[in-house]
Amino acid sequence: MRVLGIDPGLRNMGWGVIEVNGSRITHVGNGICKSGTGELALRLVTLYDQLEDVIVEYGPTHAAVEQTFVNSDGAGTLKLGQARGVAMLVPARAGLPVGEYAPNTVKKAVVGVGHADKDQVAHMVKLQLPGVVLAGPDAADALAIAMCHAHHVQSADRVSDAIAKATA
Repeated sequence: MRVLGIDPGLRNMGWGVIEVNGSRITHVGNGICKSGTGELALRLVTLYDQLEDVIVEYGPTHAAVEQTFVNSDGAGTLKLGQARGVAMLVPARAGLPVGEYAPNTVKKAVVGVGHADKDQVAHMVKLQLPGVVLAGPDAADALAIAMCHAHHVQSADRVSDAIAKATA
C-alpha cells in the first residue's frame, strides 16, 4: 500500500507519501504545494495542479486528508475548507480511496498524545522514518496523516480477517 497524506492549507499544502509493507513503513517523498498570491480561484487551481503532479509522480493507492477545525476567523476557516476540498477532490478524481482524520487522531496515532505540538509530530515522524528530510512542518504533518491512515487500514483489515475466520 502506498499512502499519500495531505495537510490542507491555502498558502502551504503539505504532502507526504509512504510505502507500507506489513509492519514496515518507508518514506517515499514529501513536500509542500504553494499557492502563491492573487485571486482565490487561481490559487486553488495552482494547488490542484501541484497535487495532481504528486499523484502522477508517486502513484499512491490510498490518500488521507486531515479534517479542518473551525476557529474564530470565519473567512479563514472558509478558505481553508476550500483548500481542503481541493485536497479531497484530486485523489478522489484519481480513483483513490480518501480517508479523513481529526488532528487529535493523527497526533495520537503518531505521537501517542492527542494534543502534541508540531515539533513533537515532526520528531516522531523522523524517528519512524529514519533519514527522512522534511520539507517543512506541513510536510511532517502530511506524513503523520499518511502514517495514521496506514495504521487504521491495517487495523480494519485485521478485524475483517478475524470476522471472516470466525464466521467460516
